[in-house]
Amino acid sequence: MTRSPIENSPVGSAGPDDPDDLLALAARLAREAGTLALGGRRGSLLERHTKSSTTDLVTQHDRAAEALIVERIVAERPTDAIVGEEGAAREGTSGYAWYLDPIDGTTNFVYDLPAWTTSVAVAHHGTTVAGAVYVPVADELYAARLGGGATLDGAPIECSGEFDLSLALVATGFSYQRVLRAEQAASITRLIAEIRDIRRSGSAALDLCWTAAGRVDAYFEAHLNSWDAAAGELIAREAGCLTSDFDGGPADPSNIVAATPGIHAALIELIGRSRP
Repeated sequence: MTRSPIENSPVGSAGPDDPDDLLALAARLAREAGTLALGGRRGSLLERHTKSSTTDLVTQHDRAAEALIVERIVAERPTDAIVGEEGAAREGTSGYAWYLDPIDGTTNFVYDLPAWTTSVAVAHHGTTVAGAVYVPVADELYAARLGGGATLDGAPIECSGEFDLSLALVATGFSYQRVLRAEQAASITRLIAEIRDIRRSGSAALDLCWTAAGRVDAYFEAHLNSWDAAAGELIAREAGCLTSDFDGGPADPSNIVAATPGIHAALIELIGRSRP
């Protein structure tokens, strides 16, 4: 079983492969697959299907974009493992594993809302070493490698300098499972009066990247999968965010917080008080 790649690991824990080369490949794959999906959305009828619930959608373009990424990785790095949202599951022998979300925000994609992304990350023995998140409609590429900082379209980015939680703009998301979504909504009603406001893009990868770029001050969400958060968490961390779980431990897709350092501890405390 491939481990979750989200770990706050020290610089220098990566393997022998050049991290710049890995980042370049992740960025290229994210851009190519996202461009393919956008072209499909503009050029054909959607075939909608459901997965984990009646509201969890998948289209032929999710599958086509993932197939493209898998094909490229197998051709260029045949000994790497692959874990994809749409079913890609390839065992590897190199110690490297790729985490793929071909369309993060499929509901937005189906409704032709612009907030969806293609997310590609690569980990070495469980430590994320490079990741890229491409936003096709905006033509924006977020990227980071371990210890190398984070960028937006090649320019360095950093998180906001907010230190007052009451003035913080906080992003979050909700589960596709109705019972879990109701619990999350109940938490928000307890939390929202103590911050500036809430934003929800509908894409975990995008929310993490917006936090990295200072477009929001923090992000938290529970019940994600490894492919949702692997690239975005690294990008946020390399942009200066503190990332963790809801208890302040290592970040984990099951419950993740990314925030500018000035409000991270206070946000964790508030999340704790707001949980059912």
